[in-house]
Amino acid sequence: MTIILRDATLDDLPAIVDIYNQVIATSNAIFTDAPVTLDSRLAWMTERRTKGYPLLVAEDGRGVLGLSTFGDFRSFPGYRYTVEHSVHVRSDVRGGGLGRRLVEALYAPALALGKHVMVGGIDAGNDASLRFHERLGFVETGRMPEIGRKGGCWLGLVFMQKYLDAPGAARPD
Repeated sequence: MTIILRDATLDDLPAIVDIYNQVIATSNAIFTDAPVTLDSRLAWMTERRTKGYPLLVAEDGRGVLGLSTFGDFRSFPGYRYTVEHSVHVRSDVRGGGLGRRLVEALYAPALALGKHVMVGGIDAGNDASLRFHERLGFVETGRMPEIGRKGGCWLGLVFMQKYLDAPGAARPD
């Protein structure tokens, strides 16, 4: 089956909720134990769209297989050229290159919005995700041990970043 990447629609929200909640229930990729709701994901989608940020899904005949997006790294104006990405792939299709396609599809929209750096915040215990980001050209820029908590355990966070254009590229202040 051919997998296509496209902008998410309102009709995709139930599948997005399912994927997101499956990640919450089975991993530490998202530092929460509470499942998301359709209403909370609708608000999240609306916020992304209001800012002109992409929300992409990958689909084939089996339905929505994964999603990717980015949001503001931090709310202060000095961070306006930096975004933090999010990518989640259904468990039954992981490891086949879909995550790579979903993240790489975010680079052009980020550049079109004048972004300079893309950040990934990754569970320090998720070696597969750390290697995945390295293969995409992200470099580790910081480790924060025991910064989060989930399921009664302390979790570490690794920040990795990738320049979307040349290091030191000029931007208006």
